[in-house]
Amino acid sequence: MKSADSLSLNRFVHTFGDSLREKYGENVYKISLSGNFTCPNRDGTLGRGGCTFCSVASFAGSPARKSLREQLLENRNPRARLFLAYFQAYTSTYAEFAVLKKCYDEALASPEVIGLCVGTRPDCVSDEILGLLEDYGKQGFEVWLELGLQSSFDETLERINRRHTFADYVRTAVRARERGIRVCAHIIVGLPGEGLMHSLTTLGRVLDTGADALKLHQLHIVRGSQMEREYRRGEIAVLSLEEYARIAALMIQHTPENVLYERVGASALSGMLVAPDWAAKRWPVINAITAILAREGGQGSRVRCA
Repeated sequence: MKSADSLSLNRFVHTFGDSLREKYGENVYKISLSGNFTCPNRDGTLGRGGCTFCSVASFAGSPARKSLREQLLENRNPRARLFLAYFQAYTSTYAEFAVLKKCYDEALASPEVIGLCVGTRPDCVSDEILGLLEDYGKQGFEVWLELGLQSSFDETLERINRRHTFADYVRTAVRARERGIRVCAHIIVGLPGEGLMHSLTTLGRVLDTGADALKLHQLHIVRGSQMEREYRRGEIAVLSLEEYARIAALMIQHTPENVLYERVGASALSGMLVAPDWAAKRWPVINAITAILAREGGQGSRVRCA
């Protein structure tokens, strides 16, 4: 067997990138965009201060003062021809319908943009918005709804001040998929009070609900968040690289091969990371997960053991 360093993650995981390459015959890249949206957990509708892991400065993407066209031009990969417009920052379905439609239409008007990825909370997706996304799909665009679940345990969601429930996620995911909109669920591993059992249970519940793709990332502490204060007081801990890689690998092994993985780990923006140190770069965690999968079996290898 080759060494883990010479192996590629996509030999053991059905990745989002490979799926797009198979479909379109070439690489397709996401372009992160800011539509100048906010969040009901910050503007007072649901609460103020946001989730305890969140910091305003930690969001990736172009400053909102730039137009969407400027962001599309500046953030595109010069080696690619095809892109997905990714509305990532904050809650990208949280605005008046006309405002959302204008943003989405403007992004899709660029000839190199073949689709739309919309990141949002599971409690902020109306039937009107789903109808709009469904219509883009019928026009031939690639359309993805990315739902920030984080955990299926309501007590954890309350602990981190998410201010939505797992039932909110189920309702939105089911409604979206009934309209032919593909759903990507975001899951954070290592949230306060959670361990391996919680991560595998959340995975199972998401799969039972129905998902087309998953994003995993480790809990990391960023500057300016409520969790930074809790971490510095010794009230919460973070996973080691080995602990996270083991949990993520088990989740991948318990995932059917038809479900795509968009991400298996995350890195923090430069200057924002407080802990863990290993989250500063993507490749250490990817290599650690790949090494486990190479030794013990890749995606779907434990599905029958669930």
